[in-house]
Amino acid sequence: MNLRDFDAGRDRDSVLRIWREVGWLPKDRHEDFDLLLQCSRCSVADLDGAAESAVTTTPGSLRYLDEDLPLCCVTGVATSRVARKKGLATRLLARAVAADAAEGALVAGLGIFEQGFYNRLGFGTGAYEHWLAFDPAGLRVAAEARVPRRLTADDWEMVHASRLARLRGHGACNIHPPQFTRAEMLGTEKGFGLGYCDGPQRELTHHLWCDVREPEHGPYHVQSLAFRTREQFLELMALIKSLGDQVHLVEMREPAGMQLQDLLDRPFRRRRATQRTRLENSLHASAYWQLRICDLPACLARTHLRAADVCFNLRLSDPIESLLQADSAWRGVAGDYVVTLGGSSGAQQGLDPSLPTLTASVGAFTRMWMGVQPASGLAVTDELAGPQALLEALAWALRLPDPRPDWDF
Repeated sequence: MNLRDFDAGRDRDSVLRIWREVGWLPKDRHEDFDLLLQCSRCSVADLDGAAESAVTTTPGSLRYLDEDLPLCCVTGVATSRVARKKGLATRLLARAVAADAAEGALVAGLGIFEQGFYNRLGFGTGAYEHWLAFDPAGLRVAAEARVPRRLTADDWEMVHASRLARLRGHGACNIHPPQFTRAEMLGTEKGFGLGYCDGPQRELTHHLWCDVREPEHGPYHVQSLAFRTREQFLELMALIKSLGDQVHLVEMREPAGMQLQDLLDRPFRRRRATQRTRLENSLHASAYWQLRICDLPACLARTHLRAADVCFNLRLSDPIESLLQADSAWRGVAGDYVVTLGGSSGAQQGLDPSLPTLTASVGAFTRMWMGVQPASGLAVTDELAGPQALLEALAWALRLPDPRPDWDF
């Protein structure tokens, strides 16, 4: 096994083959693949002289309350058919996260194919995302939509700028390279966009981008929705409603801080009436993203809570350390810390015998810190333990909005 940086001349065709073997690309398409490689750091693992596993990471940022933290976005982990179950992807991902962390990424995040695999590298499961499928004609929106601008993949620069400038809440992610948005847009073969250029310089202020599963009646899948104000959101929903004369099903993720069911007319009746049909109205929840802290002191230095200080010892474990190569500059975050969580938070290595002690894996601590679940709940279901009084104090201090990345990767 040889883990190394990607070499375009040597490895491009091998990585393209890997992606096609795992079903990420049709055989007649590769432009979005090349764009992703251009804007990402790629690492590969050799087996018998050829790259058989590849990991890509792309720079981004994570909103933690009012702070933006440098984020390592793990945008691809893939292994060929001949190299499964040999530990290539696990060690290659550890190497990739370590490289980004050494260069300043404070957190790392990824989407999961199944729960459990990435826990072995210290990742903890994020909050539930709610996905709704509904008849757009049943939207209860009083706003009227103006005539929108038609958007195509050629408008990728303005679409990317619109996404970066969108209204973001706790947990929201931005992916920085514009080429990433272009790759996403090219990857939706029947994609289309609609939006409004209301900015001072006529820039795109709010828009939606859809992947069309069946053009005549749907489903239409809203891949991204970007807006800066309440009024802009309602106009986009009115725009979706205007499609309802022909389109019978739209699928979209519930925006952070909103309950989309409030805007649906008789949602339970429609679900019962369409049950087990091709155009079934539905609501389902799934926690399909994970996150981990890469620099505990730096993350806590930028954590400002509206709560009284909670001080404790933290005994933190990090499984990624055993997967890293001996020469890795970053070794994970395991260790003993004295932690304060409050208006001015922080972590210093050491132990204070006068304080209670919390024992946690980095994944479980990340979940608590992000507000995915309270400490009292994580003590039941995850690797986190401490005195009951400390767990209750942490649950009270970390009363945060549900973290929502609002950008899948």
